[in-house]
Amino acid sequence: MSQLLEVNEATMRFGGLVALNAVSFSIGRGEVLAVIGPNGAGKSTLFNVVTGVYRPTSGHVRFDGIEITGHPSHQVVARGVGRTFQTSRLFSDLSVLDNVIIGMHTRTKTGVLGALFLPGASRREMAACVEKAELLLKASSGELFEQRHRPAGTLAQADRRRLEIARALASEPKLLLLDEPSVGMDEVETDALIADIRRLRTERPELSVILIEHDMRVVEAFPDHVMCVDYGSKIAEGDFATVKSDPRVQEAYLGKAAVHA
Repeated sequence: MSQLLEVNEATMRFGGLVALNAVSFSIGRGEVLAVIGPNGAGKSTLFNVVTGVYRPTSGHVRFDGIEITGHPSHQVVARGVGRTFQTSRLFSDLSVLDNVIIGMHTRTKTGVLGALFLPGASRREMAACVEKAELLLKASSGELFEQRHRPAGTLAQADRRRLEIARALASEPKLLLLDEPSVGMDEVETDALIADIRRLRTERPELSVILIEHDMRVVEAFPDHVMCVDYGSKIAEGDFATVKSDPRVQEAYLGKAAVHA
C-alpha cells in the first residue's frame, strides 16, 4: 500500500523549547492512525506542522508524493488535507449550512470578479455548493441536517463536532485530521462518534484519518495503528495492545513510580 503522508524527522523548536523532536511516521491510503500522549506532548504541534501552520525547524513532510514542508495552510488544504481543531473554529453566527459551504472554498472557482461579471455562473456554482453541503449534512446526521438553517453557535457540543467534521469533508480531503474529536462528549455521544468514523471509512474507503485522542475507547475502536508521543518524541508505535502495554507509555500516563508500584 502506497504511503499517503510521510513525516521524516520533524523537529519544531520554540526558542529553547523542543515541541517536536525528530518525529517520523507514515500513513497509507485508507488507514486510520491514532496519536495519543499526555497533555503538552506535542500532538497538536505535529498537526500544525503537517498542515502548514508551522514550518518545522528541521525535517520533511511529504503528501501524496509531493514535498509540502512549510507550505501555507490553504495550499495544504487544496492538496487534500482536511482538519478539525481541538477548540471550535466554527463561525457561530453563520448557519450550519453556511459553515459547510465555507469549507468548500478551495474547490470553488468563482471569485469576486466572477460574481460581478458572470453572475449566472456564480449562482449556479453556489446552488451546487448548497446541494453538496446538504448531502454532507444528511450523511453526517439527520438531526444536523434538520438544523441546517440554525446558527452554528446554538448547536449542542456533539453536533458542533459533527459539523466541524462535515466542514472538513467539504474540502474533499484525501487525509482527514481530527484533533480531540470526542472532547466534551459523554459516553453515548462518544459511541455515536465512533459509529460516525466507522461509517465514514465504509463510505470513503480511500480516505485516511489521523486522530488525536485522549479517550481510549475511541483509540481502541481503531486499534491497528497507534502512535504515542511524550515530551515531543515518539516513544511507541504499533497496534493498540502493543502500545498500551509498553512501559514507556504507561510511565508517560501514570508516572514511573506508579508503574513500578
